[in-house]
Amino acid sequence: MDIDNIEKVKQESALLVTPGYLITQDPEFMRGHGTFAEDSAIYSSVSGVVERINKLISVRPFKQRYQGEIGDIIVGRITEVGSKRWKVDVNSRQDAVLLLSSINLPGGIQRRKSESDELQMRTFFSEGDLVFAEVQNYFNDGALSLHTRSIQYGKLRNGTIVKVFPKLVPRSRSHFHSLPCGVDVVMGVNGYIWVSKHVPQSTVEANAEEIYSNKNEKISTQERETIARVCNCITLLDRLFIKITDTSVIYTYEASLGHAAKEILNHDIAADLADQVKARLNDH
Repeated sequence: MDIDNIEKVKQESALLVTPGYLITQDPEFMRGHGTFAEDSAIYSSVSGVVERINKLISVRPFKQRYQGEIGDIIVGRITEVGSKRWKVDVNSRQDAVLLLSSINLPGGIQRRKSESDELQMRTFFSEGDLVFAEVQNYFNDGALSLHTRSIQYGKLRNGTIVKVFPKLVPRSRSHFHSLPCGVDVVMGVNGYIWVSKHVPQSTVEANAEEIYSNKNEKISTQERETIARVCNCITLLDRLFIKITDTSVIYTYEASLGHAAKEILNHDIAADLADQVKARLNDH
């Protein structure tokens, strides 16, 4: 298929290709990411969507790791404690970096970090801790630089994490949502979503001294059931490639109330719930 035909197809919808698909034989075009050249022809090397910028042809893959942008809100896991910094798994090609100078001290104190702070780094974040942060910048090697200089950012507790395709989590004004069912959801655009027991913001601000505590609050059986149901609803949306927003999660949760939480992911039930959610989203 030559590039003229590609343009015709793209007027209707994006051209989907598989590995080895012949995109064009026109020697004027240059190959970009996701393609390879052979005998003056350009072929797709991945499954994805053909994109053209002037004379450059590339293929954007369906499944790819998170590529951060400054200002992104992410959820990550601490993988290593180093000198004046933590390494954070953010579902990208390499770990992000959270500098000691880029966090708030207990109580929201703003001052230069001292040598004693360096010795206490594991009292702030240690390996395995989950963190809610914002992308601040890039390092020379391409690694993301994070910060948690806000009362809404910091260590995550009282819940569980769900991993989804990053492309399904759109960038928006707010990535922290308190759902009507009594559950808080932090939607990281890197594909990590945190689901936890609802904690009023006033309580968080009043207990600012405990922002680095590792102790979870008491979670009732009903709250655990609700958290599990919301997690399964998010997993369902991920499997069916439906955009994951607070609205789609609420619609899926409400549609699932006629079934037990553990039944939501059963094939027949999942298909029925998906149809209901898609219909409501279209109406919305």
